[in-house]
Amino acid sequence: MNLKTYTLITGASGGIGFDLAQIAAADGRNLILVARSAEKLEKLAGEIRKTTKSEVITIPVDLSNEAGVNRLISEISTSDLHIDGLINNAGFGDFGDFAKADVSKNLEMIQLNISALTHLTHFALQDMLKVGSGRIMNVASTAAFMPGPGMAVYYASKAYVLSFSEALSRELKGSGITVTTLCPGPTDTDFATAAGLGKSLMHRMLPPAVSLEVAKAGYKAMIKGNALEIPGFMNKLTSITPRFTPRSVLKNMIYGIHKNH
Repeated sequence: MNLKTYTLITGASGGIGFDLAQIAAADGRNLILVARSAEKLEKLAGEIRKTTKSEVITIPVDLSNEAGVNRLISEISTSDLHIDGLINNAGFGDFGDFAKADVSKNLEMIQLNISALTHLTHFALQDMLKVGSGRIMNVASTAAFMPGPGMAVYYASKAYVLSFSEALSRELKGSGITVTTLCPGPTDTDFATAAGLGKSLMHRMLPPAVSLEVAKAGYKAMIKGNALEIPGFMNKLTSITPRFTPRSVLKNMIYGIHKNH
């Protein structure tokens, strides 16, 4: 008897996560959608139910605290829902020098961008390993490839996501489970506004990509089982620049970009 399985998507209420939910549903996947806003989740779920046959479960929860992650895991386990796909998309950034930053906000960022992602990945793997198949996608950023003075914690958090995901993809080789890291550059979502960047110099230098196109590229890479996806030629170029640029030059360059936002 085949078990009904679900793809769990965090940060599904907007941006790339919103688009990924619609793409996955159109591909026939049942969904568990997670975000803080119950209203936004239900609106998205209603749209998906009208246009696809996918079952959609919404779980409004704040993953920026450990209690929220534990509640999500508890609800999935109690309901005996089986995960065959995981998209860790939830995350946020914060602009400004670290010494002047709200440390509580930065610790919440670490919890969401790193701890929640790690915990949910470990949780989902238990189901996947039992059946010998599964797809995981962790959303990082081109920020993962370089230091980010002016957004130090955010850049560091995405470096963790990339390193963790690449290591995990090797550990799971031959298991039937793949791990894909999606590393978008500036994208047309609410991220920049929420991070306090506004129309940053980075966004002026690299015009933001369309969220839907980023989501399509990421989903395609995940289904293929590719370890890394960097959508867009300029973003690919950005990701390899640190290989040929001294770290001292690179960090000064990024700091200059952020200071001129």
